[in-house]
This record gives sequence, structure tokens and C-alpha cells, in this order.
Amino acid sequence: MAAEQMAGSGEDPGRPAPPAAAPSATTAPPVPTGPEPVALPPARPLDATDRDILRILQTDGRASIRSVAERVHVSRANAYARINRLVEDGVIRGFGARVDHERAGQGASAYITLKIVQNSWRTVREQLQALPGATHIALVSGDFDVLLLVHTPDNRALRELVLTRIQSIPEVLSTRTLLVFEETDLGPRPDRPAELA
Repeated sequence: MAAEQMAGSGEDPGRPAPPAAAPSATTAPPVPTGPEPVALPPARPLDATDRDILRILQTDGRASIRSVAERVHVSRANAYARINRLVEDGVIRGFGARVDHERAGQGASAYITLKIVQNSWRTVREQLQALPGATHIALVSGDFDVLLLVHTPDNRALRELVLTRIQSIPEVLSTRTLLVFEETDLGPRPDRPAELA
């Protein structure tokens, strides 16, 4: 195993209930964790109103149905039906909060690159998903196979995560840690051009 390289509850009736997160689109299908996963229907084409709804919900996941309907100029029933369709089609994978990890007690962040045994992606992904502080996992091309973003309370916890947890995964051949000194969330904002147009 190669050595680690360090480089630097009130409910709003006008708001849809948060759905269970649907599997993300990746190179390989998700690993079953129990009963067979439900296959998503083919994605239906999105029109301008659907894209406007997505922009609004990406900016404010707590926006009410009434607010969304008013902003895209459709009825509440139409907005509700569209949001439900976007959820059913897997376009909207869930509703959540963007967190300032440092203020939430996760003061150390790092991108970790991994080289893994060929054809072990599903097994490795399942083990990485169970790691505390793991927030993003991607299978990528290039000089390494997997890119993992983690947030931990401090550098000591980060070191333990990498040296004890990640490097003990048999399919992981080597890792490299890239410390994050500062990060900026580039989520949709009203002052930025539309990403989904």
C-alpha cells in the first residue's frame, strides 16, 4: 500500500414533503443495500418553467409551493405537479441545506484522490459512503480513479480518517490528500447567470 502524500418541526402545507434521495447518476449503477432498487423512468424533457423551478429550489430549498408558483407564473397545482414529476423522474434527488462546515464544527476539509483495484468501484464506493464526513464521491478519469471530499473536526481526525479508515480498504492502492485552505459554495444565486438555461 502506497504511503499517504499530504499536499498542503412545523410543516408548511404549501411546501412539498422532502422525498427520499434518489440514486445519483454515475458510471456504474448503485450498489443494492437491501431490496432491489426501483428503476427510475426515462427522464422527460424539461421546459423553461421546469428549469426556472429547479433554479428557485436550488437557491432556496425551503421555498413554498405558493412562492414557486408565483415566481414562475403558474398555478399552485401546476407547480406542485411539476415538482412531483421532477422528484419522480430523479431530476430532484432531495432537498437539503448548504452547510458552512467550519461553523458547524468541521474545520478541516480535504479532497482525497484514490487509486483503486480495477473493477472495484462499487465495493470501494460502498465503504467510502460509510465514512464520517464524506460529502462527495466521484469516479473519474486521469491519474487517479476516485475523488473524495471530506470534512472533519480537525487535522488529527482527518489523518485518522485517511491513515486508519481509507488506507485499510483492501481495494485502495494509494491515496493523496489535498488540504482545502478556503472554499466557496457556487450554488445558484440571483446575481449569477442561470446555469440551467
